[in-house]
Amino acid sequence: MRVVHVVCSTGFAGVERYIVTVAAGLANRGAEVTVVGGGRSHMVPALEGTGVEWLPGDDMRQALRSLRATGHVDVLHTHMSQADLVGWIGRRGRKSTRHVSTRHFAGPRGTGAFARAAFAPIGRSLDAEIAISRFVAEHVERPAQVVYSGVEDQPNSTERAPFVLAAQRLEPEKHTAEVIEAWALSDGPAAGWMLRIAGDGSEWDRLHTLAHERGVGDSVEFLGHRTDIPDLLSRAAVVIAPTPREGLGILVLESMAHATPVVAAAGGGHLESVGVAQPDLLYPPGDAMAAAQLLDRLVADPELRLTSGAALQRLQRERFTIDAQIAGVEAVYDRLLA
Repeated sequence: MRVVHVVCSTGFAGVERYIVTVAAGLANRGAEVTVVGGGRSHMVPALEGTGVEWLPGDDMRQALRSLRATGHVDVLHTHMSQADLVGWIGRRGRKSTRHVSTRHFAGPRGTGAFARAAFAPIGRSLDAEIAISRFVAEHVERPAQVVYSGVEDQPNSTERAPFVLAAQRLEPEKHTAEVIEAWALSDGPAAGWMLRIAGDGSEWDRLHTLAHERGVGDSVEFLGHRTDIPDLLSRAAVVIAPTPREGLGILVLESMAHATPVVAAAGGGHLESVGVAQPDLLYPPGDAMAAAQLLDRLVADPELRLTSGAALQRLQRERFTIDAQIAGVEAVYDRLLA
């Protein structure tokens, strides 16, 4: 089976990581796989040793050139609206090629009425769509097969440190300010704990200012962009995930794999992860006081941290594994090619 994944980007965030996981897993099962797009400096090392070919796709034009250079393709798998458009154009004349799109975010293609109308024919032409969660599937234009993302199982850590970790882009839609508000309302600073925030973005200055305005500047550490998130997750005592419309939340899944308890906003894909294993750790989106109260419970109770983390880890190993993800994607392909 010849599979080509396409994304029009120069970055390496959740979508690109998803592609690396699926591409490598399919190659390991014997498929011939090419990835088009994603930043060279991250994609090439991430795919090294997997047997997956990488071609550049920094923008739509370059991605289309790379796609046209791939020759015969059984399954063309695109990610995000621009790549869907590239796939729609590049598929012309390839009657045997099946076109699949993974929907990573909850919402229709395009940000306005005109864009949505323009993308509508592309959506109708697809042979299948995959959604990373039920939440995403419920908010896209047509029926989508839910295939949960998976993460690697992790050993349990015995070296926890007294800090709460938030790791995400520092952009308004991620609700990082809510984390600082909750921290200021919690007992964490008085107990000698730290809040560590990993990530960078447009809200960097605003969040620094907010921490000092709320009187917790000394107990909030801004780590910037980090490449050692797994190590931070293995050492953190608690993770907080405030984004209310997360498609699924790869950081939450990785926290679960490390048996790290997660306080999360009760919305989006969090309802299908934390909400299944530990619903008592969910708080109403936007309610900083409720989040603070959950943090206080975990800060004060080491046994609760252990039992909550263990429950989350059990669910991850049952539902959010890489093997299950690859099997689910491959089943979609097999159905289309049968």
